[in-house]
Amino acid sequence: MGTKKKTTIKDIANVLGLTPSAVSKALNNHPRISEKTKSSVQQVAKNLNYQPNYLASALRRGKSNLVGVIIPRANSNFFSAVLESVENILHEKGYNIIISQSYESFEKECRNIDALLFTQVDGVIASLANETKDFSAYEKIKAKGIPLVLFDRGENDLGVDYIGIDDYESSHMVVDHLVSQHCKRIAHIGGYSHTRIFKNRIRGYRDALQKHKLPLDENLIYECNLTKKNGRSVMEEILLLENRPDAVYVAGDYAALGALEVLKEKGIKVPEEIAIVGFGNEPFTSLVTPSITTIEQHSTEIGRLTAEAFLRRIDEGDKPPSLNKIILEAELVVRGSSKKK
Repeated sequence: MGTKKKTTIKDIANVLGLTPSAVSKALNNHPRISEKTKSSVQQVAKNLNYQPNYLASALRRGKSNLVGVIIPRANSNFFSAVLESVENILHEKGYNIIISQSYESFEKECRNIDALLFTQVDGVIASLANETKDFSAYEKIKAKGIPLVLFDRGENDLGVDYIGIDDYESSHMVVDHLVSQHCKRIAHIGGYSHTRIFKNRIRGYRDALQKHKLPLDENLIYECNLTKKNGRSVMEEILLLENRPDAVYVAGDYAALGALEVLKEKGIKVPEEIAIVGFGNEPFTSLVTPSITTIEQHSTEIGRLTAEAFLRRIDEGDKPPSLNKIILEAELVVRGSSKKK
């Protein structure tokens, strides 16, 4: 069976006895076209299932009103909340967003960027994949003069707008809390240290241990993709140690959930024997038993500030950029997984 021919402006013009130019103007609500003609064109377009070619339109106008958003994964409450906030604000200004997921893959992230550039997006908003060490794909966006705003996971070397929380101080908050609960040997399950936010969380963890005069054991620092599966496998490794930690600070809630599951399956009391702290305040953290102590990242506020940074960048046009680097203060949400009686 052959592919059905796509309806064009010429097809609509032939039906109505109009020129393609008149049909195009009617579809774009041109003031010189009568309401009667506009109505007729819209009806025929609907009958013929006409779909506008937005890419061709963007090439003609030099503006697509599309914004590409790249996130590591959409199943995270943090990223979905940021997305909702970004979309609500940009939609009010006439923009639609194209969402793509990297699934923490550098290769997938690069393909996403190429696809967005091909689609002639007016800008890109992104949070880097865990695997990303090479920023040439993002440099390509900048080289084309397309606004780029990063949130949560950014990189100072790119020299673009960034919105996130204070990851270094967040680790201090976690360690301070665990010390207040009389924990003396604290392990850390973190993301990959080549990523700036995870590097800062590890640095904060190390410095906080030093501040409290607690020993730093490099063998208690683990790096992974922070999935639930990673949390399970790392916790199983930790339990094989001769000198087990009495607390584990996990830089992501899904990995914290995996770690908690292993402890419960092994009959290890949480927090009495091993305390757990996560990161992200995912909805499930308040629903499991024991509920998980975690860091609140203020996702809705990050989304709002990210969208506003993008709109400012669009308004500035060719003006020399004055970078917006906004760092929010995080909040520790103390729950049962770390609060000892």
